[in-house]
This record gives sequence, C-alpha cells and structure tokens, in this order.
Amino acid sequence: MAHDRVTLADVAHRAGLSKTTVSLVLNGREGTRLSAEAHQRVFAAAEELGYRPNVAARSLRTRKTATIAFVSDIVATTRFAGGMIRGALDAAREHDHVLLIAETQGDATFEKHAIDAMLDRQVDGVIYAAMATRRLTVPAALHAGPVVLLNATSADGLPCVLPDDERGGRTAATALLSQGHRDRIAVIGRNQLKETDPEVSLAADARLNGIRAALADVGAKLLRAASCPEWLPEHGYTAMRSLLRRAVRPTAVVCMNDRLAFGAYQALADAGLIVPDDISVVSFDDDPIAAWLRPGLSTVALPHETMGRRAVDLLLDGQTTGTTLVPMSLRRRRSVAAPA
Repeated sequence: MAHDRVTLADVAHRAGLSKTTVSLVLNGREGTRLSAEAHQRVFAAAEELGYRPNVAARSLRTRKTATIAFVSDIVATTRFAGGMIRGALDAAREHDHVLLIAETQGDATFEKHAIDAMLDRQVDGVIYAAMATRRLTVPAALHAGPVVLLNATSADGLPCVLPDDERGGRTAATALLSQGHRDRIAVIGRNQLKETDPEVSLAADARLNGIRAALADVGAKLLRAASCPEWLPEHGYTAMRSLLRRAVRPTAVVCMNDRLAFGAYQALADAGLIVPDDISVVSFDDDPIAAWLRPGLSTVALPHETMGRRAVDLLLDGQTTGTTLVPMSLRRRRSVAAPA
C-alpha cells in the first residue's frame, strides 16, 4: 500500500481498534485507559503501514502547524553567527517543530516577500534575528503574531534575547585583574558610532561599561583607549602600534573583538614582543580565529547556540515582553599571564 494512501481507518483496522481510539493514541491524548499492549498495537500498525498524519488537517483543528519561521539578515551565511541557527534548530526539534529559515541579505523587498510567504504557511511564530547585536525596526507584518527578536532589540518592547555584553566586559577585565594587571590596562576598539548609535551596535557601549565597572571596583581605571574606525584586523594592528609608541606601555589590552586582537598580535610580533610574556591580550566573541592564534586567544564567547535555543523556548512559551540576557563565558587560552 502506498504511504500517501494510508488512512487512519487503515491503521485502526490493522490494530483492531476504533478509529477514534487510534487517533487519540497517535496524538498523545489517550491517557491511561488503554493497556500498554494496545498502545504497542497502534504504533506497530502505523509503522508497518507507513502511516503519516495529515498535518494540514490537524493544523486546521488545532490552529498549530508545528513550524517556526527564522528570518535573519546574514546569520545563515556567516559561519561565526550560525550557532544561533544551530541552537534554534535543536530546540525546535526537541519541541517537535520544524524551523523554516530565510536570509534576506539586507534586501527589504525580499524580506517582505519571505515574511509574507512564511506567514501564509501559518507558522506558529517568528524569530527575527540579526548577525550584529543592535536595535532594529521590526516589519509591521510580524506584529500580528508571536515574535521573538534574537540578538536584537526594538523600540516596540518585543521580547528579545541578547548576549550579556556588559557582564562580558566585566569578565574580560577581571581575567586581567586576577593576574595582577591593574593600572596599565588599555582598550583597543573605541568607536563613537558603535558606542552611541544602538542601530549600529548594542555591544560596544555595554562591553566598555563592563570593563570600566570592573576596574572601578578595585579603584583602577583604563590607562588608554585606542579608537578604531572598524573592528577589523588592520585597525587592531594600527591601534596596537600606537599604544606601543607611548611613553607608558600597557601590560595588557582588551580588544573589542577577536579580529582586532588578530591585528594586535601581528603588531606585537612585528615589534619583537611576545604574548603574554610582554603584553597580555583578552578579547570578545570567540570567533574561530581565536583558537588558531598562537598563543591561543582568551576571549569572552558570544553564546550563540544558547541564544538560539532561548529564542525558540520563549516563542513557544508565549513570551510577549522582556529582555533575556544570556551569560557570556570566558574561553581561557594562553594569552593572559601576570605582568612582567
């Protein structure tokens, strides 16, 4: 018998039970009235016949399709941020849901088309995600149903999941303080636009606040903060070289992301200095490059997979407001040591 022709009545006939009873068993709503042997007969019959439930019909009854839309800008094609999708996929599977993924590449026209197409499929909710942590404008169509923002906030007060960047900043600074660094800690990656415009970045200001707060707790403050037009290796290189030219050289630097740290490593090597013997380096994100640097870069990891999981959980729990901050843990490698 072909799989697409198998009906509930066929399963009931094979199991020797009523169609209603079989339906309740397969939908997990029968309770304990039937014996374990009867349950086994139902599942065995369904498997033997290759029975597949009519999802469309069931969704009409329950108004649930067991599908979640995941709409993002460039998360899917960014290896670094792809952990958010992995986490969401795992959580969706555990909830017996399927994740429908669309990446817009920042194209507003395609985004509208993708969102409309997913809403037309009656998804149970939408996760609206951003690769960079920032405030964004949520398309009007998404306000009609359940939505959770992932790695983003909005002015609408919608539920969102964010990395706890401020506490991450404290963690980075504490990693240096615990090794004895105090008054000669510098920062690489100050950027006025990132620190003042939440539509560009929420991470920059939060990380800096955390760093400063951890230093203030022990009566210390930053030696210096080097500005960078972008958080890219070449700017980390230039910033590190400028710090080394100062009369008072830092014993440690906090880089605002791992790409800046990569550039800083190169500048230190060119100057004949060794990490961490001469200068300790700690950073943020745990980009794959961090583990490949020599020595390995200690960095405060973005918890992308956990964030993806939490977004699905909040969506299916019916969360309608509030911010969920996910802790960022330190990946301890070999770039931090006591000052020389």
